[in-house]
Amino acid sequence: MSKSTLFICRSCHHSEQRAPEQPADGAVLCDRIQTLHQNWARQSELEVQGVDCLWTCDRPCSIGLAGAHKPTYALANILVKDGNHSEMAEAVLQLSERYLDSKQGNIPWKQFPESLKTEFIARIPPSDLNL
Repeated sequence: MSKSTLFICRSCHHSEQRAPEQPADGAVLCDRIQTLHQNWARQSELEVQGVDCLWTCDRPCSIGLAGAHKPTYALANILVKDGNHSEMAEAVLQLSERYLDSKQGNIPWKQFPESLKTEFIARIPPSDLNL
């Protein structure tokens, strides 16, 4: 069985006035997710990859969930701020677990963690979909 992948934009940041020595919100979120992932029961099923940019710069922070024969979910405008990085990291792993639990990768809207119900979510069909 192939692993699914969680992509996290490490360059996303909500404030353009961030001090140069302050890490981007996306980098902090990625680090928190990777830390939680180390002891996560489903670690062997999900690869966590921090990436330089997911091209949602005007709607930070963003993640993507992808898996073989499953749709890809792209979420942007995840409100990572004011020290809620741990809460958001847990929500992202909850969503990832629901993705892994679904044989076809379909996650009903009502099963999205409330903090991830942003106005910018895309569900991209799998590339091997027979039309």
